Amino acid sequence: MTVLTVAQATVRFLEAQHVERDGRETPFFAGCWGIFGHGNVAGVGQALLEREQSGDPSHLRFFHGRNEQAMVHAAVAYARQRDRLAAMAVTASVGPGATNMVTGAALATINRLPVLLLPGDTFATRVASPVLQELESTQAGDVSVNDVFRPVSVHFDRISRPEQLASALLHAIRILTDPAETGAVTLALPQDVQAEAFDFPEALFAKRVWHVARPVPEPAALERAVAVIRSARQPLIVAGGGVTYAQANDALEAFAEATGIPVAESQAGKGALRYDHSQSVGAIGATGTSAANALAEEADVVIGIGTRFSDFTTASRTLFQNPAVQFVNLNVSAFDTHKHAAVSLVADAREGLHALTAALDGWAADAAHTARAIELAREWDAVVEKAYAGDGAPSVADGLAIQSQVIGAVNELSSPRDVVVCAAGSMPGDLHKLWRTRDRKGYHVEYGFSCMGYEIAGGLGVKLATVDEDDDREVFVMVGDGSYLMMNAELVTAVAEGIKIIVILVQNHGYASIGALSESLGSQRFGTSYRYRTASGLDGEKLPVDLGANAASLGADVLAVSGIEDFRSAVLRAKESTRTTVIHVETDPLVPAPDSPAWWDVPVSEVSVLPSTQHARRTYESHKTRQRTHLSPATAPTSSDERARHDDV
Repeated sequence: MTVLTVAQATVRFLEAQHVERDGRETPFFAGCWGIFGHGNVAGVGQALLEREQSGDPSHLRFFHGRNEQAMVHAAVAYARQRDRLAAMAVTASVGPGATNMVTGAALATINRLPVLLLPGDTFATRVASPVLQELESTQAGDVSVNDVFRPVSVHFDRISRPEQLASALLHAIRILTDPAETGAVTLALPQDVQAEAFDFPEALFAKRVWHVARPVPEPAALERAVAVIRSARQPLIVAGGGVTYAQANDALEAFAEATGIPVAESQAGKGALRYDHSQSVGAIGATGTSAANALAEEADVVIGIGTRFSDFTTASRTLFQNPAVQFVNLNVSAFDTHKHAAVSLVADAREGLHALTAALDGWAADAAHTARAIELAREWDAVVEKAYAGDGAPSVADGLAIQSQVIGAVNELSSPRDVVVCAAGSMPGDLHKLWRTRDRKGYHVEYGFSCMGYEIAGGLGVKLATVDEDDDREVFVMVGDGSYLMMNAELVTAVAEGIKIIVILVQNHGYASIGALSESLGSQRFGTSYRYRTASGLDGEKLPVDLGANAASLGADVLAVSGIEDFRSAVLRAKESTRTTVIHVETDPLVPAPDSPAWWDVPVSEVSVLPSTQHARRTYESHKTRQRTHLSPATAPTSSDERARHDDV
């Protein structure tokens, strides 16, 4: 038995956890992020200090963040870059320190990425209630602000007694290491319990290896899936993030080459195939390419692999227009396999693809279908080339760069294995369509929660992961002025840690993405520009905000540029530097990137006195007529008459 405080025991336990997949064993916890306050400084903080001073090389590393939400983002980005085979813990104090982590928790759970949250909590003994920052409720005596973590965590527990710790920790790690269940796990730690001593069994701190399984398809389910695929005349694969997390990229490539089925990619799935692979047709959905979306509209069988089929992927269920369309969904999570009334294939993506490839041996899609997909992809690539060069774009004010040129320059000047990081605004959509991904880990856009402020913290987490893996990659963070203003403090952390990221700070004096959306919905870009207030509203001159000076004040090197050629030179200088560098470039927000006609369902006011809104409502109602339910059970039709019964428009 070993006498330790609850906090000390927690840290010791986390240090002993390992994961193994495919024979490769690694420590699961790479560190603990923290900001200390009265709710954790003498508990988890003391435990981390004690281990850091122990001289034990396996001690849990401490990373000092500047914003609690940003710490979670960095931890989540780290886990994503490591294919969910490593994670981080995050500790914060009671009250606002804890609730600041809620947004990060939701982001982790939505994206199915592991993170362990250890918020401080108010006294379990209630000996001095109400304590500083305690929420008092007349409805229940055991409520604290940490209860807001319940709906955004895949698992929540509150450790009210030391005896509860062992089972709670084991259950937490089981969930975090399970690809089908993972997300944010929250263990709320009352500040008095953190410091309480207990005689823990020594076995709790023994090295423990968690096997990350690769479940194989159930034979009958595989047979049903194969029957549907064999019936296809115009099949399409939709690759999601699960392909990359399962390291199934080679298996996907082999399957696509053997069957001739074109591969489209969701945001999380981008990079599942290289952009120039003959079967790749690029991004799909509301921010998709004309190639992928044209094939989706005609597809009679859609094979989803590791995708959640979000509304951006399905263009709010208007994309798949073939009246007989059927879905086969391969996913490690049964929850996702049943979407769109699909044939469910619950399995690891790599193992599922191996099984499908073997079962479909000798079968291939019609050669004309494969050839058409290749031609459509070539046509889109020519569009991308023009967008990178700025050819055909409308005139640009004051010699400003346009966003597609900025993306093109970074893509051209970065190395194939470098990583681009983004999350919110207009850039994720443009990156999805335009970025030429050359490596399976080269594209990191958080679009499950699309959280403004994720970018810099996420870039820091990605870079830490590459350093830990001895994986030499530059990390390019693409962030607009709106997201930058929401959360930029982790530049300080990058400087403190000596971690280099390159931040492309695009200044367009407002919210370019929501401005364009607002205009399309008849709301005239209201409230989306940074302007002085006048007698008629926020429609004065641009605000004299110097974001470059702000970044410099946080310790980063700053290169302020004007025009695309100056920008290209700055990218080369930033690559040569060893320090975190921010490139501040102003772009014209009114010049859009090339697009496909795909739609996104954002309801427009049914009644309005504004002609712009009235027009937008008519357009909206027209799009709604194309929305599908996808409720018909998937089968393997044997005739065109039987296919027709699947029409569920």
